[in-house]
Amino acid sequence: MGKRTTDSGRLTSAAVPATPEKARAQAARQAQRGVRAAKWAMLVSAVLGAVKIATGVVGHSYALVADGVESLLDIGSSLLVWGSLKVAATDPSKRFPYGYGKVEALAGLTIAVLLLLAAAGLAVQSVREILQPHLAPEWYTLLVLAGVVATKEILFRRLLRMGTEISSRAVESDAWHHRSDAATSLAAAVGIVIALWGGPGWESADDWAALAACGLIAFNGLVQLRGALAEVLDAAPDDKLIQKIRDLAESVEGVAAIEKCRARKSGLGWLVDIHVEVDGDLAVREGHRLAHEVQEALLRADLGVLDALVHIEPAGGP
Repeated sequence: MGKRTTDSGRLTSAAVPATPEKARAQAARQAQRGVRAAKWAMLVSAVLGAVKIATGVVGHSYALVADGVESLLDIGSSLLVWGSLKVAATDPSKRFPYGYGKVEALAGLTIAVLLLLAAAGLAVQSVREILQPHLAPEWYTLLVLAGVVATKEILFRRLLRMGTEISSRAVESDAWHHRSDAATSLAAAVGIVIALWGGPGWESADDWAALAACGLIAFNGLVQLRGALAEVLDAAPDDKLIQKIRDLAESVEGVAAIEKCRARKSGLGWLVDIHVEVDGDLAVREGHRLAHEVQEALLRADLGVLDALVHIEPAGGP
């Protein structure tokens, strides 16, 4: 049985209590979905990276080689996502009573830094290639890039949808890593087309394309860095989530108002601190029961709440 309501629509006691343990178990199941997605992404990146590097070397395209290196970095990001989700789903311990959810945010932060480092390294090499003469790229490199762009865009969309569904910063960062890979492949294709169309003297167009792709990688890295830092520093969720939490808590029968409400991200869910106002003349035992009612209502709701600390305040009192 789930929540029961009175004729006024306010929540009353539920027959089966919700617990933080059950909420964390649900988060663990979501983490497994993310782990499976990371495994597939890692396999795809390994195959594409090897193909791009080999084709770039044979086909005289540094943009394609650089793109292959970026794909191999995707393997590292997928490994980070895999490991972070498994650790984040671990039950809290005596030393870490709030759990290991921050590991997932730290993985997102690491992936963002890797993107920035990759952009810097590839930019330096692109400039070197521009300054030294080399052969024009071969036409068949375009066929490889067309397949890469399509594959990476599909992977990006699936991972982004997965990250949004399970509320994982690491999976979302990994998705954008694959989008940056698709962007570098597209930029490389443009450069190769220009080099082939222009003929002698236009060989460096391929390298200029690689340099432009570095700018796209750096931009994605900065976007992800900002989001990951916000999560590590316990940035507040959007106002809509806070309002939903307040409305749900206030709908519990016996709750007069909500004084304060805060939430912070931990792994794939939220830890909530909420101050609930009730009749100041209630017995301690009744106030305690209402606190549990509010906690259970929040844990049952589809809001991603892992745990809720409910503080009881007298309505209208100090």
